[in-house]
Amino acid sequence: MADKRDYYEVLGLAKDASADDIKKAYRQLAKKYHPDLNPGDKTAEEKFKEVNEAYEILSDAEKKEKYDRFGFAGVDPSYGGGGQGFGGGFGDMDFDLGDIFGSIFGGGFGGFGGGRSNPNAPRRGSDIQTVVSLSFEEAAKGCTKTVSFPRIEVCDECAGSGAAKGTSSQTCPDCNGRGQVNVTQRTPFGTVSTSRQCDRCHGTGKYNPTPCPRCKGVGRIRRTVRKDITLPAGIDEGQVYTVRGEGNRGLNGGPAGDLRVVVSVKPHPFFERDGYNVLYDLTVTYVQAALGDKIQVPTLDGRVEFSLPAGTQPGDVYKLSGKGIPVLNSNRKGNQLIRVSVNVPKSHTEAQKQALLAYNAAMGGSAVSSEEKKGFFGGKKKK
Repeated sequence: MADKRDYYEVLGLAKDASADDIKKAYRQLAKKYHPDLNPGDKTAEEKFKEVNEAYEILSDAEKKEKYDRFGFAGVDPSYGGGGQGFGGGFGDMDFDLGDIFGSIFGGGFGGFGGGRSNPNAPRRGSDIQTVVSLSFEEAAKGCTKTVSFPRIEVCDECAGSGAAKGTSSQTCPDCNGRGQVNVTQRTPFGTVSTSRQCDRCHGTGKYNPTPCPRCKGVGRIRRTVRKDITLPAGIDEGQVYTVRGEGNRGLNGGPAGDLRVVVSVKPHPFFERDGYNVLYDLTVTYVQAALGDKIQVPTLDGRVEFSLPAGTQPGDVYKLSGKGIPVLNSNRKGNQLIRVSVNVPKSHTEAQKQALLAYNAAMGGSAVSSEEKKGFFGGKKKK
């Protein structure tokens, strides 16, 4: 890792660069080093990977904040600072039993105080969410990505019982297995008796005198899971792909929640997405625009030959049917739209000037005067 370059240096940016600056720098460098534009160039290929890695970190607000504070140690788990590793039981985590049962397992045990809910009934695990970063091509064509995320699972040491090996849970001595205890209070209106959740067993009616050392008696552990996720062709920025049954594990034999994968798509160096269409800007010379030409243009399926019609005007848009992005859950595809711009040189040699003047003369000196331009837009032409 010592030979890694600073991500800001890779993109040629200062530390205070804005999100727009980061995106603009990425697009310029990614286009410069893109393999499609540098076939067979290994140096450009390595530069392209380096630029993509820098953009993946700096374009994510959370990762950028960690990188700004801790450097590579903040975003690379191998440094121990990425925050991705989770140990054994809940004892070393920054939350308590109430957080676990009240938040992690989908709504918790509301109503214990009044005895309206059975704490030992099966409970569905809560949904969890992670983010996956895709290239433009991966989103367009579909891909399989490996995602890593923390998940609550049944403790493999005690099989979820919370009791150490060789022991078993017992009836809670404080509540005699009811999960609730009676509390008597003196008030200005007399003595009032109420029921509340038992502190010892947390409403379950069961007590582990010898708790499992791995999960500290909870029966659940948090573990980092790696999962291969197959994303469909045509998925787009911000869409959520749901993987059923891959969320937090349920309680008391209840079903698992779902994993929600939020898609983030990197901008492409020279393609833009418009729904299921792909927009490509093609710059040609005015000779090509005037006379037409056969030009190799990139598409998501590789380079194809495009016949530029003679007399093409700046801003004209042409369509390559079926060369766009697959429509989700269908056999249809969008189109590639080619938007043409004409490159007009800012300087010419003397020979080029004479050639242009000769061409202008051959065309009858057809330059349009400012007065004629006014007439095009409804103004009064001078006679």
